[in-house]
Order: sequence, then C-alpha cells, then structure tokens
Amino acid sequence: MDDSFLAVRARGITKCFGDVVALDGIDLDVAQGQIHGLVGPNGAGKTTLLGLLLGLAVADGGHLEILGTPVGRTFAAPDGVAGFVDGPGLYPSLTARQNLAALAALHGQDTRAAGIDAVLDQVGLSEVADDRVRGFSLGMRQRLGLGAALLTRPRVLVLDEPSNGLDPAGKKHVHGVLSRLAAEGTSVVLSSHRMDDLEALCSEVTILATGRVVFSGPLGKLAAENRELDYRLVTSDAQAARRLAAETPGIHVADGTGGRQGRDALVVRALVPALDELVVRLVQSGVAVRELAPEVSPLEAAFLALTEQRDPGARPQETDQPRRAGR
Repeated sequence: MDDSFLAVRARGITKCFGDVVALDGIDLDVAQGQIHGLVGPNGAGKTTLLGLLLGLAVADGGHLEILGTPVGRTFAAPDGVAGFVDGPGLYPSLTARQNLAALAALHGQDTRAAGIDAVLDQVGLSEVADDRVRGFSLGMRQRLGLGAALLTRPRVLVLDEPSNGLDPAGKKHVHGVLSRLAAEGTSVVLSSHRMDDLEALCSEVTILATGRVVFSGPLGKLAAENRELDYRLVTSDAQAARRLAAETPGIHVADGTGGRQGRDALVVRALVPALDELVVRLVQSGVAVRELAPEVSPLEAAFLALTEQRDPGARPQETDQPRRAGR
C-alpha cells in the first residue's frame, strides 16, 4: 500500500508492562477512509494498541506514524485523533449537552460554535440532550462517547466496542454514522468482539494473539475459497439433499442433523466451489434450497483457527494470556 495514503503506519511496535509482553513487534497499516477492525482474544493486546493510537500510552520500541506525523515518546493525543477505550469518560451529573459543552471547552472550542446540537443529532441523542447521563443506558453512553469523539472532527477515530449495549436500531444507527464518516475520508480503527459488526463495517481486519499479528488484510482473504466451512442447509427434501451431498465431490456431510438444525436441515463442510456444485445439483433435481448459511461466519472461523480456540471446551490456550518477557 502507498504510504502516502496511510492514516496509521506502525512498524515493529513493542510494549511491555513489567515482564509482561503486551505487544511484540506489531505492524499495522490503516488507509485513509478505511474502517479497520481489530480482533483478538482477551489479553491479546488490543486495548494496549488502541491506547498507543490515542496517546494514552507510549511504545517501548518501534515506529508509529499517524496522519504522516511520527508519534513521540510523550503522553499526548496526536492531532486529528479522537476516540475511547474501555468505554467513554463522561460526567454522570451533567446532561448530554453539558457533557459535550464541557469537552468542547477543554479543547478550547467556542461552545456556541462547536456544533453540539448537530453532533447530538448525528448520534441520535437529540431527544435526551437535556437528560442527566447518570440515567443513560450503556448503549446511550456509548453513543454519547462517539458524539464526544466527533466534536473535534477527527481524521482518525479509535473506538473500543462502540456497539456495546446497543439495541438493533441503535447498532444500525451507529453503523450508519461510521460508514458515512469513512466515506467522507475519516479512518476508523474499531475493536470489537462482535464478528457481525466487523463483517458489516470493516474492509480490512487485523487479528492479534499474545501480542502478535497473526493476520492482517482484507476480509475477503479470510473468506477465501481455500478455507472449508460448515454450512447449514435447509431444503424441501432433506433425504434427497443428503444423498446428493454425499455424491458431490468435496462435500462432507455431518452425522445427523439434531439440535437446532431440525429434521429438514443438514450440516455440510465444504469449500465454496464444491458448495456451488451442490446447489446446482439440488436445483437440477428439483430440490428447493430454502436456507444456506455458514454455521460460523468466515471471520469467526478464521479467528478461532488463528487463535487456536476452535474447541470451546478445551483448556485455555496460551493465546488467552499475555506472554512474559524472556520466555
């Protein structure tokens, strides 16, 4: 990628807390106008990396550039960057409007010209603008935190679990806000455990495990046709579908349908080309395909594979814990 189009460029970033290695040689590229997802199990280093981008911590080694400017060794938010980690910091005794006014004043902005009402409208909080934040739900606090970040009109927006606590309507609203910001040129670095959010929003993702990058690139690479996935298949004739699936090269039929699949469904494991061939055979045989969907999304499947967490009942792997220096 041409470095002139990068909003964030990190090379060899390291960060330790005592003898715990939080980040171990991290490389990260985030293009201008891109929503870039950050994924990893607990303890993988996501929060530490977000903190570096926001100036809440400094790296022990490596090189970090944001908007073309090297980030120094002092605690300071780089110009043009805003966001939050571990939830937004808000004043519970103040109203939503007063919170934004206080933050605007801290940034040296004229509160009358800061566009506070426009920001409240943008994040869908106009109707509760004069309500005290202490009565807000978690989702409303997340929206207000997003509004606070937008006050400075950032060119890089760093968000930690922005959909946390949102109902479906609220999530859709926030997704719309972030998509519009990216279309206007703002770069968004988004950390989330919700794979559906990341798949809906992100063009690229970086997966971390034990402080190291195990994958970084377009979502399409994770869903590439060289990775077998389990698919739930519901048809008008389950018996015929099972027979055709067994006869199609590259299709592996799971034993039984049980559980939530129901009597008319079966689970098949296949690459995309083999799955396409099965669909053709079903249609040619007069079997209607009523549902065909991955049991686990491509991103979640890759996440589980790359972080060695495929078996939920297995003992915790080392990937759940930060590594220690000297190991």
